[in-house]
Amino acid sequence: MIPGVLVGHHHRIEPGWATGTTVVLVPQGAVGAVDGRGGAPGTRETDLLDPANLVQQVHAICLSGGSAYGLAAADGVMRWLSERSIGFQVGAQPHHVVPIVPGAVIFDLPMSEWGNRPDASFGYEACAAAATEFALGCVGAGAGARVGSLKGGVGVATKKVGDHTVGALAVVNAAGEVVDRATGLPWLPALGTSAVALPERKPDGLNTTIGVVAVDADLSKAECQRIAMAAQDGLARAVRPAHSMFDGDTVFALATGAVPLPEPRVFVLDALCAAAAEVFADAVVSGAREATSLNGVTAFRDL
Repeated sequence: MIPGVLVGHHHRIEPGWATGTTVVLVPQGAVGAVDGRGGAPGTRETDLLDPANLVQQVHAICLSGGSAYGLAAADGVMRWLSERSIGFQVGAQPHHVVPIVPGAVIFDLPMSEWGNRPDASFGYEACAAAATEFALGCVGAGAGARVGSLKGGVGVATKKVGDHTVGALAVVNAAGEVVDRATGLPWLPALGTSAVALPERKPDGLNTTIGVVAVDADLSKAECQRIAMAAQDGLARAVRPAHSMFDGDTVFALATGAVPLPEPRVFVLDALCAAAAEVFADAVVSGAREATSLNGVTAFRDL
């Protein structure tokens, strides 16, 4: 995605299991922000991302399946970081740190036997697997994801904006469709150009798309929050309807600060926000395109 940003997955896909965790690691720290639009969020440590609050940087974002149970995966991320003395300094010794790990979860419980969901070990193993290159589709937090009638998954996209790079990772598990049921055509042409016949899906009422937009720009928390807000517009372009009462749509933003933001600052920020919407929409498309059929849920590529 972006230099200084690593991604790791850990999942179980086997009889009785289809769930997992994806961690976006920023070991050097990054300014963080969040925007939540869905009516059923499952989140952790989002209040501290408010620009008015003390902590300025985060060290990882934990995205997980398992509904609210899956928030426990972030405990493993904190353990992995604390073992390496990475975190917010709270004492005199180098290891006196508190890792800052906001997180969000999707509802994928019906894809596994009851009781099979991510725990702290998933977050720890996802950190151990983090790298600059990583798999897409039915991996990590996308293992049990669905998007409307189709199998969902993890997708990514990037875009250059002048000297800056904007990248997005989405875990696509929306109540809405990526394909128009009336025409069989994708909302975004990038998903495919042919009409498809969608399978019928009995609504289960609990869904959620979550993700991260990262940029190498030197942004404040308030500016970073604008990036997260803009990314939600990309979700609404790729999935319809979006931000329902049954989705917990949550997008985090990270700014590594590697590339200064030139003056006039506001115009460059505006261009980055526009790119954030574009790449998050493309990441949602990527998540649907890269997914494979699983547990009786058909993938777009198989239609």
